[in-house]
Amino acid sequence: AWRGFLNAHARVVRRLETELEREQGMPLANYDVLVQLAEAPDQALRMSDLALSVLLSRSGLTRLVDRLEREGLVVRRPCPDDARGTLAVLTPAGMQRLQEAWVTHLRGVREHMVSRFDEQELATLAALLGRLA
Repeated sequence: AWRGFLNAHARVVRRLETELEREQGMPLANYDVLVQLAEAPDQALRMSDLALSVLLSRSGLTRLVDRLEREGLVVRRPCPDDARGTLAVLTPAGMQRLQEAWVTHLRGVREHMVSRFDEQELATLAALLGRLA
């Protein structure tokens, strides 16, 4: 079960990454950061919290956010309740870019994962995986 889970995850993620790169010119890691920010309150997260949610090291996230900031998709702002903290904030251009990429990503999720199961199987899978989260 463990190996099957890891194998399936790796294959689906590789397919999603390939499609996103080919159709949108966007790495999956960039997409993940934009999604995390879009779903966050005020579309902003502390850099340390963002690093945990996307499973990147702090230095890896810093480099990624640097690139997103150069592209105008994210800005950094001081954290209002902690002078040492920094927020990553999604820009309107970042939201627009994310919405463009959603089309490719969601189509891939449906094709490579959701369509492989019926509704009951998806509900069961969601419940089982929910135990791990």
